[in-house]
Amino acid sequence: MNQQVAHPMEKLQRHVRSLVQSNVLKSTDRIWKIAFLYGDEWAFWKRELEDFDFSMQDTIESLLAVETWEDDE
Repeated sequence: MNQQVAHPMEKLQRHVRSLVQSNVLKSTDRIWKIAFLYGDEWAFWKRELEDFDFSMQDTIESLLAVETWEDDE
């Protein structure tokens, strides 16, 4: 049995998509607004986002548009 593990960014993306669908966030909001929802965990997620060349000024829509998350190794 070969089971793939989701990339952590996929999990963040799914959670953010759910927040947009439930109108907690808007797709046009800036990524920095996510920080209010993640509290102490935000430092980790901010670093992850920056590793994928996201700026805190990018829109949530740009985060949701990513189809594949792959780390450069």
